[in-house]
Amino acid sequence: MSKKDQYQRELDVIEEVKDKGPVGKFFGYTKISGPGWLQGAITLGGGSLAGALYLGVVSGNDLLWVQPLAMICGIIMLAAIAYVTLSTEQRPLQLINRHLHPLLGWSWLVATIMANIVWTMPQFSLGTAAIQQNLLGITDPEEAKNSLWFIIAVLFAIGLFVNYLYQAGGGGAKLFDRIIKVMVGLIVLSFFAVVVSLFSSGSIEFGSILGGFIPDLSLVTSSSDTFAADIAASTNPDWWEKEIVSTQKSKIFAAFGTAVGINMTFLLPYTLLKKKWGSKHRGLSITDLSIGLFVPFFLATACVVIASASSFHGKTGDVKPEATYGTLAKMESVKAIVKDLPSGTPEEKVIWNDTIARTESINDADRKLAAMLHSRDAGALAITLKPFTGEVVGQKVFGIGVLGMAVSTIIILMLINGLAFQELFGKAMGSKPAYFLGCCISGISGCLFPLFWSGQSKAALAIPTSVIGGSLIPIAYFTFFLLMNSKKVLGDKRPKGTARIIWNTLMIFATTVATVGTWWATSGKKFGDVPAGMIGMGFLALLFVVGTLSFYSKENKA
Repeated sequence: MSKKDQYQRELDVIEEVKDKGPVGKFFGYTKISGPGWLQGAITLGGGSLAGALYLGVVSGNDLLWVQPLAMICGIIMLAAIAYVTLSTEQRPLQLINRHLHPLLGWSWLVATIMANIVWTMPQFSLGTAAIQQNLLGITDPEEAKNSLWFIIAVLFAIGLFVNYLYQAGGGGAKLFDRIIKVMVGLIVLSFFAVVVSLFSSGSIEFGSILGGFIPDLSLVTSSSDTFAADIAASTNPDWWEKEIVSTQKSKIFAAFGTAVGINMTFLLPYTLLKKKWGSKHRGLSITDLSIGLFVPFFLATACVVIASASSFHGKTGDVKPEATYGTLAKMESVKAIVKDLPSGTPEEKVIWNDTIARTESINDADRKLAAMLHSRDAGALAITLKPFTGEVVGQKVFGIGVLGMAVSTIIILMLINGLAFQELFGKAMGSKPAYFLGCCISGISGCLFPLFWSGQSKAALAIPTSVIGGSLIPIAYFTFFLLMNSKKVLGDKRPKGTARIIWNTLMIFATTVATVGTWWATSGKKFGDVPAGMIGMGFLALLFVVGTLSFYSKENKA
Protein backbone atom coordinates (compact mmCIF):
# COMPACT_ATOMS: atom_id res chain seq x y z
CA MET A 1 0.00 0.00 0.00
CA SER A 2 1.48 3.38 -1.01
CA LYS A 3 1.75 6.27 1.42
CA LYS A 4 -1.07 8.03 -0.47
CA ASP A 5 -3.33 4.97 -0.21
CA GLN A 6 -2.59 4.64 3.53
CA TYR A 7 -3.44 8.30 4.07
CA GLN A 8 -6.71 7.93 2.19
CA ARG A 9 -7.56 4.78 4.18
CA GLU A 10 -7.08 6.75 7.41
CA LEU A 11 -9.42 9.49 6.16
CA ASP A 12 -11.99 6.89 5.09
CA VAL A 13 -11.98 5.31 8.58
CA ILE A 14 -12.31 8.75 10.20
CA GLU A 15 -15.27 9.52 7.95
CA GLU A 16 -16.87 6.12 8.74
CA VAL A 17 -16.84 6.64 12.52
CA LYS A 18 -17.49 10.39 12.76
CA ASP A 19 -21.15 9.86 13.71
CA LYS A 20 -20.52 6.95 16.06
CA GLY A 21 -20.23 7.14 19.84
CA PRO A 22 -16.96 7.03 21.82
CA VAL A 23 -16.81 3.20 21.79
CA GLY A 24 -17.42 2.98 18.03
CA LYS A 25 -14.80 5.64 17.34
CA PHE A 26 -12.28 3.91 19.61
CA PHE A 27 -12.55 0.56 17.82
CA GLY A 28 -12.52 2.27 14.43
CA TYR A 29 -9.37 4.22 15.26
CA THR A 30 -7.57 1.09 16.49
CA LYS A 31 -7.30 -0.03 12.85
CA ILE A 32 -5.12 2.96 11.91
CA SER A 33 -3.12 3.76 15.06
CA GLY A 34 0.46 4.91 14.54
CA PRO A 35 2.60 7.57 16.30
CA GLY A 36 1.33 6.60 19.76
CA TRP A 37 3.28 3.34 19.48
CA LEU A 38 6.51 5.32 19.11
CA GLN A 39 5.69 7.06 22.39
CA GLY A 40 5.09 3.65 23.97
CA ALA A 41 8.41 2.36 22.65
CA ILE A 42 10.43 5.18 24.23
CA THR A 43 8.64 5.34 27.57
CA LEU A 44 9.07 1.58 28.08
CA GLY A 45 12.80 1.91 28.74
CA GLY A 46 15.28 1.50 31.55
CA GLY A 47 13.79 4.39 33.53
CA SER A 48 10.31 2.86 33.59
CA LEU A 49 11.78 -0.52 34.50
CA ALA A 50 13.87 0.89 37.36
CA GLY A 51 10.97 2.99 38.66
CA ALA A 52 8.54 0.06 38.61
CA LEU A 53 11.10 -2.23 40.28
CA TYR A 54 11.65 0.16 43.18
CA LEU A 55 7.97 0.95 43.65
CA GLY A 56 7.48 -2.78 44.25
CA VAL A 57 10.45 -2.89 46.64
CA VAL A 58 9.43 0.02 48.84
CA SER A 59 5.63 -0.34 48.92
CA GLY A 60 4.66 -3.70 47.48
CA ASN A 61 1.46 -3.45 45.44
CA ASP A 62 0.28 -0.32 47.27
CA LEU A 63 1.76 2.06 44.68
CA LEU A 64 0.47 0.31 41.55
CA TRP A 65 -1.66 3.41 40.93
CA VAL A 66 1.28 5.82 40.67
CA GLN A 67 2.66 5.18 37.19
CA PRO A 68 -0.74 4.87 35.40
CA LEU A 69 -1.97 8.11 36.99
CA ALA A 70 1.32 9.82 36.13
CA MET A 71 0.99 8.66 32.52
CA ILE A 72 -2.57 10.00 32.33
CA CYS A 73 -1.17 13.44 33.24
CA GLY A 74 1.45 13.03 30.52
CA ILE A 75 -1.13 11.99 27.93
CA ILE A 76 -3.22 15.09 28.72
CA MET A 77 -0.30 17.26 27.65
CA LEU A 78 0.66 15.07 24.69
CA ALA A 79 -2.95 15.33 23.51
CA ALA A 80 -2.65 19.12 23.76
CA ILE A 81 0.60 19.03 21.79
CA ALA A 82 -1.12 16.89 19.14
CA TYR A 83 -4.09 19.31 19.02
CA VAL A 84 -1.84 22.34 18.39
CA THR A 85 0.28 20.51 15.81
CA LEU A 86 -2.65 19.05 13.87
CA SER A 87 -4.59 22.33 13.96
CA THR A 88 -1.71 24.43 12.62
CA GLU A 89 0.12 21.73 10.61
CA GLN A 90 3.34 23.64 11.37
CA ARG A 91 6.60 22.55 12.98
CA PRO A 92 6.38 23.38 16.71
CA LEU A 93 9.86 24.89 17.09
CA GLN A 94 9.01 27.56 14.52
CA LEU A 95 5.65 28.21 16.20
CA ILE A 96 7.23 28.62 19.63
CA ASN A 97 10.07 30.85 18.41
CA ARG A 98 7.72 33.06 16.39
CA HIS A 99 4.67 33.29 18.66
CA LEU A 100 6.21 32.95 22.14
CA HIS A 101 9.99 33.40 22.53
CA PRO A 102 13.12 31.81 20.98
CA LEU A 103 14.50 31.12 24.47
CA LEU A 104 11.66 28.64 25.06
CA GLY A 105 12.04 26.96 21.68
CA TRP A 106 15.81 26.56 21.70
CA SER A 107 15.84 25.43 25.35
CA TRP A 108 13.33 22.73 24.40
CA LEU A 109 15.48 21.61 21.45
CA VAL A 110 18.81 21.62 23.32
CA ALA A 111 17.37 19.73 26.30
CA THR A 112 15.92 17.13 23.90
CA ILE A 113 19.28 16.60 22.19
CA MET A 114 21.09 16.30 25.53
CA ALA A 115 18.58 13.73 26.74
CA ASN A 116 18.88 11.72 23.51
CA ILE A 117 22.67 11.64 23.72
CA VAL A 118 23.04 10.80 27.41
CA TRP A 119 20.10 8.44 27.98
CA THR A 120 21.10 6.05 25.19
CA MET A 121 23.96 4.92 27.46
CA PRO A 122 21.82 3.22 30.14
CA GLN A 123 19.72 1.62 27.37
CA PHE A 124 22.81 0.06 25.76
CA SER A 125 23.94 -1.01 29.23
CA LEU A 126 20.53 -2.57 29.98
CA GLY A 127 20.37 -4.34 26.61
CA THR A 128 23.89 -5.73 26.95
CA ALA A 129 23.17 -7.01 30.46
CA ALA A 130 19.91 -8.65 29.31
CA ILE A 131 21.71 -10.51 26.52
CA GLN A 132 24.68 -11.59 28.63
CA GLN A 133 22.95 -12.41 31.93
CA ASN A 134 19.42 -13.45 30.98
CA LEU A 135 19.61 -14.85 27.46
CA LEU A 136 23.17 -16.24 27.26
CA GLY A 137 23.67 -16.96 30.97
CA ILE A 138 27.21 -15.52 30.98
CA THR A 139 28.55 -15.31 34.54
CA ASP A 140 32.32 -15.27 33.96
CA PRO A 141 33.62 -11.63 33.92
CA GLU A 142 36.27 -12.43 31.30
CA GLU A 143 33.72 -14.03 28.97
CA ALA A 144 31.39 -11.08 29.45
CA LYS A 145 34.22 -8.68 28.62
CA ASN A 146 35.05 -10.58 25.41
CA SER A 147 31.47 -10.40 24.11
CA LEU A 148 30.79 -6.81 25.24
CA TRP A 149 31.77 -4.80 22.16
CA PHE A 150 30.27 -7.27 19.71
CA ILE A 151 26.88 -7.03 21.46
CA ILE A 152 27.15 -3.22 21.52
CA ALA A 153 27.88 -3.18 17.77
CA VAL A 154 24.84 -5.37 17.08
CA LEU A 155 22.56 -3.10 19.13
CA PHE A 156 23.87 -0.03 17.27
CA ALA A 157 23.41 -1.72 13.89
CA ILE A 158 19.80 -2.64 14.74
CA GLY A 159 19.06 0.95 15.81
CA LEU A 160 20.57 2.42 12.65
CA PHE A 161 18.86 -0.06 10.31
CA VAL A 162 15.39 0.44 11.78
CA ASN A 163 15.86 4.22 11.56
CA TYR A 164 16.85 3.81 7.93
CA LEU A 165 13.48 2.12 7.36
CA TYR A 166 11.70 5.04 9.05
CA GLN A 167 13.43 7.66 6.93
CA ALA A 168 13.08 5.62 3.71
CA GLY A 169 9.30 6.01 3.68
CA GLY A 170 6.91 3.79 1.72
CA GLY A 171 7.25 0.10 2.47
CA GLY A 172 10.23 0.77 4.76
CA ALA A 173 8.21 3.12 6.97
CA LYS A 174 5.40 0.57 7.15
CA LEU A 175 7.88 -2.13 8.18
CA PHE A 176 9.26 0.30 10.78
CA ASP A 177 5.78 0.73 12.27
CA ARG A 178 5.30 -3.04 12.43
CA ILE A 179 8.70 -3.58 14.10
CA ILE A 180 7.90 -1.01 16.80
CA LYS A 181 4.44 -2.49 17.44
CA VAL A 182 5.89 -6.01 17.65
CA MET A 183 8.62 -4.89 20.07
CA VAL A 184 6.16 -3.09 22.34
CA GLY A 185 3.86 -6.12 22.23
CA LEU A 186 6.79 -8.41 23.04
CA ILE A 187 7.69 -6.33 26.09
CA VAL A 188 4.14 -6.49 27.42
CA LEU A 189 3.69 -10.20 26.72
CA SER A 190 7.02 -11.09 28.36
CA PHE A 191 6.21 -9.36 31.64
CA PHE A 192 2.61 -10.58 31.49
CA ALA A 193 3.89 -14.17 31.19
CA VAL A 194 5.95 -13.66 34.35
CA VAL A 195 2.90 -12.45 36.31
CA VAL A 196 0.74 -15.32 35.00
CA SER A 197 3.41 -17.76 36.21
CA LEU A 198 3.43 -16.10 39.64
CA PHE A 199 -0.36 -16.38 39.82
CA SER A 200 -0.27 -20.06 38.89
CA SER A 201 2.40 -20.73 41.53
CA GLY A 202 0.26 -19.07 44.22
CA SER A 203 2.92 -16.40 44.90
CA ILE A 204 0.52 -13.46 44.53
CA GLU A 205 -3.12 -12.78 45.30
CA PHE A 206 -5.56 -11.04 42.98
CA GLY A 207 -7.16 -9.01 45.79
CA SER A 208 -3.97 -7.24 46.83
CA ILE A 209 -3.30 -6.26 43.22
CA LEU A 210 -6.74 -4.72 42.68
CA GLY A 211 -6.36 -2.71 45.90
CA GLY A 212 -3.05 -1.33 44.67
CA PHE A 213 -4.76 0.54 41.80
CA ILE A 214 -6.79 2.64 44.24
CA PRO A 215 -4.79 5.85 44.94
CA ASP A 216 -3.59 5.91 48.56
CA LEU A 217 -2.15 9.32 49.39
CA SER A 218 -1.37 8.23 52.96
CA LEU A 219 1.90 6.80 51.58
CA VAL A 220 3.07 10.40 51.07
CA THR A 221 3.03 10.89 54.84
CA SER A 222 3.43 7.39 56.37
CA SER A 223 5.44 4.26 55.66
CA SER A 224 4.08 0.95 54.40
CA ASP A 225 2.67 -1.33 57.12
CA THR A 226 5.26 -3.96 56.18
CA PHE A 227 7.98 -1.96 57.94
CA ALA A 228 6.05 -1.13 61.13
CA ALA A 229 7.38 -3.90 63.43
CA ASP A 230 11.01 -3.39 62.40
CA ILE A 231 10.75 0.39 62.69
CA ALA A 232 9.49 -0.02 66.26
CA ALA A 233 12.36 -2.40 67.08
CA SER A 234 15.08 -0.20 65.52
CA THR A 235 17.46 2.08 67.40
CA ASN A 236 15.93 5.20 65.84
CA PRO A 237 12.26 4.70 64.82
CA ASP A 238 11.72 8.39 63.96
CA TRP A 239 14.67 8.42 61.57
CA TRP A 240 13.55 5.26 59.78
CA GLU A 241 9.98 6.50 59.43
CA LYS A 242 11.23 9.74 57.85
CA GLU A 243 13.68 7.88 55.59
CA ILE A 244 11.04 5.46 54.27
CA VAL A 245 8.39 8.17 53.82
CA SER A 246 10.94 10.35 52.02
CA THR A 247 11.81 7.45 49.70
CA GLN A 248 8.14 6.70 48.96
CA LYS A 249 7.40 10.37 48.37
CA SER A 250 10.37 10.86 46.06
CA LYS A 251 9.33 7.87 43.93
CA ILE A 252 5.74 9.14 43.70
CA PHE A 253 6.72 12.70 42.75
CA ALA A 254 9.48 11.56 40.39
CA ALA A 255 7.01 9.29 38.57
CA PHE A 256 4.58 12.18 38.14
CA GLY A 257 7.29 14.61 37.07
CA THR A 258 8.96 12.33 34.53
CA ALA A 259 6.24 9.99 33.17
CA VAL A 260 6.63 11.81 29.87
CA GLY A 261 10.22 12.84 29.10
CA ILE A 262 11.27 16.07 27.41
CA ASN A 263 12.18 14.16 24.25
CA MET A 264 8.71 12.57 24.08
CA THR A 265 7.18 16.05 23.83
CA PHE A 266 9.48 16.66 20.85
CA LEU A 267 8.86 13.31 19.15
CA LEU A 268 5.06 13.43 18.91
CA PRO A 269 4.49 16.55 16.79
CA TYR A 270 7.16 15.66 14.23
CA THR A 271 5.92 12.10 13.76
CA LEU A 272 2.39 13.45 13.29
CA LEU A 273 3.63 15.87 10.63
CA LYS A 274 5.61 13.13 8.88
CA LYS A 275 2.39 11.11 8.53
CA LYS A 276 0.73 14.21 6.99
CA TRP A 277 -1.98 14.17 9.65
CA GLY A 278 -4.07 17.32 10.00
CA SER A 279 -7.06 18.73 11.88
CA LYS A 280 -9.29 15.81 10.77
CA HIS A 281 -6.98 13.44 12.68
CA ARG A 282 -7.29 15.13 16.11
CA GLY A 283 -9.70 12.56 17.55
CA LEU A 284 -7.63 9.74 16.11
CA SER A 285 -4.44 11.11 17.72
CA ILE A 286 -5.93 10.98 21.24
CA THR A 287 -7.13 7.40 20.75
CA ASP A 288 -3.74 6.56 19.23
CA LEU A 289 -2.01 7.72 22.43
CA SER A 290 -4.32 5.52 24.49
CA ILE A 291 -3.70 2.43 22.37
CA GLY A 292 0.01 2.80 21.68
CA LEU A 293 1.20 4.56 24.83
CA PHE A 294 -1.08 4.13 27.82
CA VAL A 295 -2.17 0.50 27.43
CA PRO A 296 1.34 -1.00 26.92
CA PHE A 297 2.84 1.27 29.60
CA PHE A 298 0.11 0.36 32.08
CA LEU A 299 0.40 -3.39 31.49
CA ALA A 300 4.20 -3.58 31.43
CA THR A 301 4.90 -1.39 34.47
CA ALA A 302 2.09 -2.98 36.49
CA CYS A 303 3.51 -6.45 35.79
CA VAL A 304 7.02 -5.36 36.86
CA VAL A 305 5.70 -3.78 40.09
CA ILE A 306 3.73 -6.95 40.88
CA ALA A 307 6.73 -9.21 40.23
CA SER A 308 9.04 -6.92 42.23
CA ALA A 309 6.60 -6.73 45.14
CA SER A 310 6.32 -10.52 45.18
CA SER A 311 10.10 -10.98 45.17
CA PHE A 312 11.46 -8.08 47.23
CA HIS A 313 8.94 -6.21 49.36
CA GLY A 314 9.75 -6.83 53.01
CA LYS A 315 12.40 -9.44 52.09
CA THR A 316 16.14 -9.44 52.69
CA GLY A 317 17.45 -12.87 51.68
CA ASP A 318 18.90 -11.67 48.38
CA VAL A 319 20.78 -8.66 49.84
CA LYS A 320 24.44 -8.85 50.87
CA PRO A 321 25.32 -6.95 54.08
CA GLU A 322 27.74 -4.57 52.33
CA ALA A 323 24.92 -3.43 50.02
CA THR A 324 23.16 -1.90 53.03
CA TYR A 325 26.07 0.13 54.39
CA GLY A 326 25.31 3.20 52.29
CA THR A 327 21.84 3.49 53.85
CA LEU A 328 23.06 2.73 57.38
CA ALA A 329 25.81 5.37 57.05
CA LYS A 330 23.09 8.06 56.79
CA MET A 331 21.92 7.31 60.36
CA GLU A 332 23.17 9.88 62.86
CA SER A 333 24.73 7.25 65.12
CA VAL A 334 26.68 5.68 62.26
CA LYS A 335 27.48 8.97 60.54
CA ALA A 336 29.31 10.13 63.66
CA ILE A 337 31.49 7.00 63.61
CA VAL A 338 32.47 7.02 59.92
CA LYS A 339 32.53 10.76 59.22
CA ASP A 340 36.33 10.97 59.50
CA LEU A 341 37.04 7.68 57.74
CA PRO A 342 38.16 7.94 54.10
CA SER A 343 36.54 5.57 51.64
CA GLY A 344 38.05 6.43 48.26
CA THR A 345 40.44 3.55 47.61
CA PRO A 346 39.42 -0.14 47.84
CA GLU A 347 41.52 -0.49 51.02
CA GLU A 348 39.86 2.53 52.64
CA LYS A 349 36.44 1.24 51.61
CA VAL A 350 37.15 -2.05 53.38
CA ILE A 351 37.91 -0.16 56.61
CA TRP A 352 34.78 1.98 56.19
CA ASN A 353 32.58 -1.11 55.59
CA ASP A 354 34.18 -3.02 58.47
CA THR A 355 33.50 -0.13 60.86
CA ILE A 356 29.81 -0.09 59.94
CA ALA A 357 29.57 -3.89 60.14
CA ARG A 358 31.04 -3.97 63.65
CA THR A 359 29.39 -0.94 65.23
CA GLU A 360 27.08 -1.59 68.17
CA SER A 361 25.18 1.66 67.64
CA ILE A 362 22.75 -0.19 65.32
CA ASN A 363 20.81 -3.41 65.80
CA ASP A 364 19.41 -6.22 63.67
CA ALA A 365 16.21 -4.29 62.94
CA ASP A 366 18.27 -1.41 61.49
CA ARG A 367 20.18 -3.83 59.27
CA LYS A 368 16.96 -5.54 58.18
CA LEU A 369 15.28 -2.24 57.25
CA ALA A 370 18.32 -1.16 55.22
CA ALA A 371 18.24 -4.50 53.36
CA MET A 372 14.49 -4.22 52.68
CA LEU A 373 14.99 -0.75 51.15
CA HIS A 374 17.91 -1.81 48.95
CA SER A 375 17.31 -1.08 45.26
CA ARG A 376 17.42 -4.13 42.96
CA ASP A 377 17.98 -4.39 39.21
CA ALA A 378 16.36 -6.51 36.50
CA GLY A 379 18.99 -9.25 36.88
CA ALA A 380 18.22 -9.63 40.60
CA LEU A 381 14.50 -9.89 39.86
CA ALA A 382 15.01 -12.59 37.23
CA ILE A 383 17.08 -14.65 39.68
CA THR A 384 14.52 -14.41 42.50
CA LEU A 385 11.67 -15.36 40.14
CA LYS A 386 13.33 -18.64 39.11
CA PRO A 387 11.88 -20.80 41.97
CA PHE A 388 8.35 -19.57 41.18
CA THR A 389 8.37 -19.30 37.39
CA GLY A 390 11.06 -21.75 36.34
CA GLU A 391 14.20 -21.21 34.29
CA VAL A 392 12.52 -20.35 30.99
CA VAL A 393 10.12 -17.70 32.28
CA GLY A 394 12.34 -16.38 35.06
CA GLN A 395 15.42 -15.82 32.93
CA LYS A 396 14.70 -16.12 29.21
CA VAL A 397 11.20 -14.63 28.90
CA PHE A 398 11.96 -11.87 31.40
CA GLY A 399 15.23 -11.23 29.56
CA ILE A 400 13.38 -10.85 26.25
CA GLY A 401 11.13 -8.22 27.84
CA VAL A 402 14.09 -6.29 29.24
CA LEU A 403 15.96 -6.52 25.93
CA GLY A 404 12.85 -5.32 24.09
CA MET A 405 12.69 -2.33 26.43
CA ALA A 406 16.31 -1.43 25.74
CA VAL A 407 16.28 -1.94 21.96
CA SER A 408 12.99 -0.12 21.35
CA THR A 409 14.19 2.85 23.40
CA ILE A 410 17.56 2.92 21.59
CA ILE A 411 15.73 3.03 18.25
CA ILE A 412 13.42 5.86 19.28
CA LEU A 413 16.12 7.95 21.01
CA MET A 414 18.17 7.77 17.79
CA LEU A 415 15.06 8.69 15.80
CA ILE A 416 14.26 11.72 17.97
CA ASN A 417 17.84 12.94 17.74
CA GLY A 418 17.63 12.68 13.96
CA LEU A 419 14.50 14.82 13.93
CA ALA A 420 16.08 17.27 16.39
CA PHE A 421 19.19 17.68 14.21
CA GLN A 422 16.98 18.48 11.22
CA GLU A 423 15.57 21.36 13.27
CA LEU A 424 18.99 22.31 14.67
CA PHE A 425 20.33 22.88 11.15
CA GLY A 426 17.05 24.30 9.82
CA LYS A 427 16.63 21.47 7.32
CA ALA A 428 13.46 20.03 5.80
CA MET A 429 11.97 16.98 7.53
CA GLY A 430 13.16 14.76 4.68
CA SER A 431 16.81 15.82 5.03
CA LYS A 432 18.71 12.54 5.36
CA PRO A 433 22.25 13.89 6.13
CA ALA A 434 21.06 15.88 9.17
CA TYR A 435 18.77 13.03 10.26
CA PHE A 436 21.44 10.32 10.17
CA LEU A 437 24.03 12.60 11.76
CA GLY A 438 21.68 13.00 14.73
CA CYS A 439 20.94 9.25 14.80
CA CYS A 440 24.63 8.34 14.76
CA ILE A 441 25.62 10.85 17.45
CA SER A 442 22.97 9.45 19.81
CA GLY A 443 23.79 5.81 18.94
CA ILE A 444 27.58 6.19 19.19
CA SER A 445 27.13 7.90 22.55
CA GLY A 446 25.23 4.82 23.74
CA CYS A 447 27.98 2.53 22.42
CA LEU A 448 30.49 4.29 24.68
CA PHE A 449 28.64 3.45 27.91
CA PRO A 450 31.47 1.17 29.20
CA LEU A 451 33.74 4.23 29.21
CA PHE A 452 31.36 6.88 30.50
CA TRP A 453 28.41 5.27 32.31
CA SER A 454 30.01 4.40 35.64
CA GLY A 455 31.39 6.07 38.74
CA GLN A 456 32.11 9.79 38.54
CA SER A 457 31.71 9.82 34.74
CA LYS A 458 28.13 8.61 35.13
CA ALA A 459 27.36 11.35 37.64
CA ALA A 460 29.03 13.94 35.41
CA LEU A 461 26.60 13.07 32.60
CA ALA A 462 23.47 12.02 34.43
CA ILE A 463 23.11 14.83 36.97
CA PRO A 464 23.20 17.88 34.65
CA THR A 465 21.14 16.10 31.97
CA SER A 466 18.45 14.94 34.39
CA VAL A 467 18.29 18.41 35.95
CA ILE A 468 18.08 20.23 32.59
CA GLY A 469 15.72 17.73 30.98
CA GLY A 470 13.65 17.36 34.16
CA SER A 471 13.29 21.07 34.78
CA LEU A 472 12.24 21.67 31.16
CA ILE A 473 9.41 19.10 31.17
CA PRO A 474 7.09 21.58 32.94
CA ILE A 475 8.14 24.37 30.56
CA ALA A 476 7.33 22.15 27.56
CA TYR A 477 3.91 21.58 29.12
CA PHE A 478 3.52 25.29 29.90
CA THR A 479 4.58 26.28 26.38
CA PHE A 480 1.89 24.17 24.74
CA PHE A 481 -0.63 25.35 27.36
CA LEU A 482 0.03 28.88 26.09
CA LEU A 483 -0.21 27.80 22.45
CA MET A 484 -3.54 26.06 23.15
CA ASN A 485 -4.87 29.39 24.43
CA SER A 486 -3.41 31.51 21.64
CA LYS A 487 -5.93 33.07 19.28
CA LYS A 488 -3.01 34.20 17.13
CA VAL A 489 -1.76 30.61 16.68
CA LEU A 490 -5.00 28.60 16.50
CA GLY A 491 -7.48 31.20 15.27
CA ASP A 492 -10.99 29.74 15.10
CA LYS A 493 -9.59 26.29 15.98
CA ARG A 494 -8.87 27.41 19.54
CA PRO A 495 -11.15 25.45 21.90
CA LYS A 496 -14.26 27.38 22.95
CA GLY A 497 -16.72 27.35 25.84
CA THR A 498 -16.90 24.17 27.92
CA ALA A 499 -14.23 22.46 25.81
CA ARG A 500 -11.77 25.25 26.61
CA ILE A 501 -12.54 25.07 30.33
CA ILE A 502 -11.99 21.29 30.34
CA TRP A 503 -8.74 21.56 28.36
CA ASN A 504 -7.36 24.31 30.62
CA THR A 505 -8.36 22.55 33.84
CA LEU A 506 -6.64 19.33 32.75
CA MET A 507 -3.54 21.11 31.43
CA ILE A 508 -3.12 23.25 34.55
CA PHE A 509 -3.43 20.13 36.70
CA ALA A 510 -0.87 18.19 34.62
CA THR A 511 1.58 21.11 34.49
CA THR A 512 1.29 21.72 38.23
CA VAL A 513 1.87 18.06 39.05
CA ALA A 514 4.87 17.92 36.68
CA THR A 515 6.33 21.06 38.26
CA VAL A 516 5.98 19.70 41.80
CA GLY A 517 7.43 16.36 40.68
CA THR A 518 10.36 18.09 38.98
CA TRP A 519 11.05 20.23 42.03
CA TRP A 520 11.11 17.13 44.21
CA ALA A 521 13.29 15.16 41.80
CA THR A 522 15.88 17.93 41.30
CA SER A 523 15.83 19.43 44.80
CA GLY A 524 19.24 19.17 46.46
CA LYS A 525 21.01 17.75 43.39
CA LYS A 526 24.58 18.96 43.13
CA PHE A 527 27.24 18.69 40.44
CA GLY A 528 30.38 18.85 42.57
CA ASP A 529 29.86 22.00 44.63
CA VAL A 530 27.46 23.51 42.08
CA PRO A 531 23.79 23.41 43.20
CA ALA A 532 22.57 22.03 39.85
CA GLY A 533 19.01 21.44 41.07
CA MET A 534 18.63 25.01 42.31
CA ILE A 535 20.00 26.39 39.03
CA GLY A 536 17.62 24.17 37.04
CA MET A 537 14.59 25.35 38.99
CA GLY A 538 15.78 28.97 38.67
CA PHE A 539 16.01 28.55 34.90
CA LEU A 540 12.54 27.00 34.92
CA ALA A 541 11.16 30.05 36.75
CA LEU A 542 12.88 32.36 34.24
CA LEU A 543 11.28 30.51 31.32
CA PHE A 544 7.85 30.70 32.97
CA VAL A 545 8.21 34.49 33.26
CA VAL A 546 9.60 34.94 29.72
CA GLY A 547 6.89 32.72 28.25
CA THR A 548 4.05 34.48 30.07
CA LEU A 549 5.23 38.01 29.19
CA SER A 550 5.87 37.08 25.55
CA PHE A 551 2.46 35.41 25.27
CA TYR A 552 0.51 38.43 26.51
CA SER A 553 2.65 40.87 24.52
CA LYS A 554 2.17 39.06 21.20
CA GLU A 555 -1.51 38.23 21.81
CA ASN A 556 -2.25 41.91 22.51
CA LYS A 557 -0.43 42.96 19.34
CA ALA A 558 -2.42 40.42 17.35
